[in-house]
Amino acid sequence: MNLLLKDFKIYKLKFSFVAILWFLLAVIGALLKIRLGYDKISNFLIYRNAYVHMFHQSNLYYLYPSEKLDHYLYGPLFSIIISPFSLFPINVGAFLWCIVNAAILFLAIRQLPVGYKNQNIILLISTIEMMTCIQNMQINCIVVALIILSFTFIHTKRDIWATFLIAIGFLIKLYGIVGIAFLFFSKKKVKFILSFLFWLVVLFLLPIFISSTSFIFHSYIDWYHTLIIKNNVNAHSGMQNISVMGMLSQISKAQYLNLSIIFIAALLYLFPLLRIHQLKNPVFQLSYVSLVLIGVVIFSSSAESPTYIIAVVGVGLWFVLQDEKHWPVIFLLIFTIIFTSLSSTDFFPKYVRLNFIQPYKLKALPCFLVWIILVFQLMKKDFQNKGIAYEAQLRPAKNNY
Repeated sequence: MNLLLKDFKIYKLKFSFVAILWFLLAVIGALLKIRLGYDKISNFLIYRNAYVHMFHQSNLYYLYPSEKLDHYLYGPLFSIIISPFSLFPINVGAFLWCIVNAAILFLAIRQLPVGYKNQNIILLISTIEMMTCIQNMQINCIVVALIILSFTFIHTKRDIWATFLIAIGFLIKLYGIVGIAFLFFSKKKVKFILSFLFWLVVLFLLPIFISSTSFIFHSYIDWYHTLIIKNNVNAHSGMQNISVMGMLSQISKAQYLNLSIIFIAALLYLFPLLRIHQLKNPVFQLSYVSLVLIGVVIFSSSAESPTYIIAVVGVGLWFVLQDEKHWPVIFLLIFTIIFTSLSSTDFFPKYVRLNFIQPYKLKALPCFLVWIILVFQLMKKDFQNKGIAYEAQLRPAKNNY
């Protein structure tokens, strides 16, 4: 008994260290950025002003010269979500926004049914990208959390709440729609579809309560046109389109690869879901979640450096699900940490970053390699033979932080 108690205390100490490290780095990252002035937290100012524009029924997607800020690129619903942070002074609101982002992602990873040790590994692998996202005041920590939680709700047979989160993710940033793929893991598919449609209508109309019906409908049309324009601009931006399409276009100098690559990727997403006898296996499901998290970034022309928190969480999940950590698995993880996470920081050689990583979009390469391996595993591997060891590993985690 004393030995078991001793082991438990050591385990709790390790857990506490990861939690403290996560939030300490989030606080440091937020404060370092905020102290540089309003010019460095422009993304938060764009979000904050969106609520003001919504309240006064001013065009959300107009470029206001007096604000000296970039375009707002999110759905009208997001202006409601950001509204509580608009009530505080700018620096306080920005700080709270950063910490809430970090906290929601932390809690989402803690809900993954992979055991505490593996949760800690995923958190540690994701730490650098979490700080990159926070220092850019981006929403991507919340986006990846919504995708993860939509799966965990399905895993625990709470499809209504799963579809609620999928609808939120879709209506604030289109990436969230990938959670629809988890329909194949639901035991009540009709309920899943109907509840998703219900939440889609409710959340679509929710902003009407602080504006008007005509304004909201016009806002969604404006959002569509803004995203089309932005997508065309991304193709020629050095800091955008950090994707497989962007990487291959830069390396091969070939143009118009996007549709062909996306079509092939879509087929590769579909094929694993045809393995009917594997769909109920929890390891198969989690592997598919990893595939979704990585793919939604590396096949997006809108992907930028702060977006890669979504993909790197997927890489972390892939890593902990591997049967054995052979040298190729370890190598790919290290390759991802160096060329995806560290390549956008000052720890990486500036010459290599400016002349190779950024121009050729090589931040996407490690995640793409992991994605390819996941496709092969999901199409070929027999997940049914994992037995008791995996069942024990994949029991729902306790809410013990």
